[in-house]
Amino acid sequence: MWLELLELAGINEKEGNVLLVLSTRDRMKASDIAKELKTTRLDAYNTLSKLQQRGLVKATADRPMMFSCPRIQDCVRYLIDIKQSKLNRLNSGLEDLLSGIPEEKREKATPSFTEEPEFSVIKERENIYSKLKGMADDTEEKLVLILGKYGILHLCRTGAIEAVNQTAVRGCVVEVIAHIENRTVKFFDKLHDSIEVRHSEELDSTGFLQDEEVTVQLLHVEENPVGKGKDDAALIIESQSFSQAQSKLVQTIWEESINFDIAVERFVNNRIVDPLKMTIGEGSFLTIFSEALGFDGELPQEDTPFDPELFYSAGMEVNKARTQLSEGKLSNLQALGIDMNVLLRQIGNRVGLELAFSLRSLSNDIDFLNEMIDWWEFAGLGKMSYDIDSAFSIQIELAHEIPEDPEALPVWELDDGIIEGALSARFSTSESLSVRKAGHNLAAQSFMYELIETAQI
Repeated sequence: MWLELLELAGINEKEGNVLLVLSTRDRMKASDIAKELKTTRLDAYNTLSKLQQRGLVKATADRPMMFSCPRIQDCVRYLIDIKQSKLNRLNSGLEDLLSGIPEEKREKATPSFTEEPEFSVIKERENIYSKLKGMADDTEEKLVLILGKYGILHLCRTGAIEAVNQTAVRGCVVEVIAHIENRTVKFFDKLHDSIEVRHSEELDSTGFLQDEEVTVQLLHVEENPVGKGKDDAALIIESQSFSQAQSKLVQTIWEESINFDIAVERFVNNRIVDPLKMTIGEGSFLTIFSEALGFDGELPQEDTPFDPELFYSAGMEVNKARTQLSEGKLSNLQALGIDMNVLLRQIGNRVGLELAFSLRSLSNDIDFLNEMIDWWEFAGLGKMSYDIDSAFSIQIELAHEIPEDPEALPVWELDDGIIEGALSARFSTSESLSVRKAGHNLAAQSFMYELIETAQI
């Protein structure tokens, strides 16, 4: 009877016999399964491999490997869920064609597995996202989705998004890290409002993490984002220690990622509004501050008799130094380890980055430079030109004099930083060109950059 049900669900007789034997035992070696079914060990391995790809069988990392599967009734339910998912998609597509109103998708949980460390490889997108549905249903505390560039499309197309949303509705924490871009940003609106989404440009992989217990990492994803994913493959690892380590890595990526609303500003409104993280100095700020107060940090090894005059004199010296730090001078900031030259250049770099980003649609580099020249001169910052001599050089002349007063704000660093940031953003990823600062002449209020062919470096 079970074999008939398995065959109806798409399992052949050989695979069904393996499941029937394996479902009644805790764990078995391939050789033991082969003896039980009176077949060769190679034949048993091949059958077990096919069942692993469908998500029905898991293996441990032991030598020799030990195989296991859920109860036979859970195997059948799992296969029904996959068939139901495909049928729902077919029915939904038909309804779309007939009335434009998709039928609500129905979900069923995938079978639960043992808590022992196990792994398996699942193939085909339908099977992978059916596993995700089961993970979503089984989540008790937290579900993390790493969706890369196009994972949100697959989440929506397979219907797994409904299970993910229901997980959030149940009160579980659901977090999504994705590489958001203009073509995919609208699909994130289908996620439940309580699900926090962040953007990371450094992350292009896809995977899922449930309760620090189950980790799914996609090994291969079809290049066509709207394809059927017949060749997609994922590694499933059910190991608490591995998942905890993976969770720490994901948390680090999460903290470095940017808020979804900020990403929308970038890809929809073409504006970079990410918080600007700046470096204001280095070294021990305790030491720097102590030196600014005239205190060498040395404390007496033993208590000394109280001397009111000495105490008063020392207090006055510290108070005087502290009062001087309150004066609005750049030298006071430098005494505290805060370099305004570095700060203003970093701000300029950010302005240049945003300028380059706003001109990213210009594929021709000369057009890009011409637009930069217009922006620079129209903003009243000076003159900008480019020339071809021994190298392609860009000359910048500042419109404002560089003050000689050391207490004056070094705004020229900001101006220079704009050019540096714009050119670096434009050409830093180029395989054929790189940016090099050729030098600057503060007395002449000018500086120059060169674009060098990579082969010459």
